[in-house]
Amino acid sequence: MILKLCLPKGSLQDATLSLFARAGFNFSISSRSYFPTTDDEELNAMLVRAQEVSRYVEEGIFDAGLTGKDWIIENQSDVVEVLDLCYSKQSMRPCRWVLAVPESSTIQKVQDLEGKRIATEVVGITRRYLEQHGVRAEVEFSWGATEVKAPDLVDAIVEITETGSSLRANKLRIVDEILTTTPRLIANKASWNDPWKREKIENIALLVRGALDAEGQVGLKMNCARDKVKEILALLPALKNPTISPLADEGWVALETILKEREVRAIVPQLKRAGASGIIEYPLNKVIY
Repeated sequence: MILKLCLPKGSLQDATLSLFARAGFNFSISSRSYFPTTDDEELNAMLVRAQEVSRYVEEGIFDAGLTGKDWIIENQSDVVEVLDLCYSKQSMRPCRWVLAVPESSTIQKVQDLEGKRIATEVVGITRRYLEQHGVRAEVEFSWGATEVKAPDLVDAIVEITETGSSLRANKLRIVDEILTTTPRLIANKASWNDPWKREKIENIALLVRGALDAEGQVGLKMNCARDKVKEILALLPALKNPTISPLADEGWVALETILKEREVRAIVPQLKRAGASGIIEYPLNKVIY
């Protein structure tokens, strides 16, 4: 059997393919191709704009896909949200859809938008947001370069931001945060009810989650004398308790643990001074809880 998988083309593409590679799913994309090849014979993948993924998954054109929570809401798609994945094109944090206006604008709150014009790519989300606040304003679809449209073409914009740097560069200030969004692995409802497809999707979710959880973490191995174990354990943060294994020399043991990479430079000198030796740091592809 084959699972049809829809991957996002555009800003999330590289980060998504990198994450899937660490999960063990290697996709190869030739120039201008929308059909990645993979070493998994049970997968058939296609690159589609993130804005459209949830619609195609809902319609059953694909069994599963990866897209932002924002586009699921914008399209009002009826799909199964299998996994919430907190990563973006630049970092491991959520993105935000914000209402922004020029720094010199008199608009200070959403109610000040009454009768104004707003440009955005998420027309549905913006209109529902205005309706919730009892504000009537004109919302127009933006085909791109939304940040440069205020104030000459529109009074305000609703735009996605990860760091806020693009908004600041275009002399815009945030009035309100409308939505926080993260990528989601989603499934078609009929596919989710198919035992083979559901197991395949769950396997993908498990491995991708493991790859994401391994981000920024490393493994650490070391040896120490038995009478130093308690002192060394007091220095080691761990997912649970560190693994302790006996060595050929009965007076010594091997310890293994997982910790955040940024902690290594501070903790390794402490471990060495406490009596640890043969300290080895190694990268992690996946951490499965």
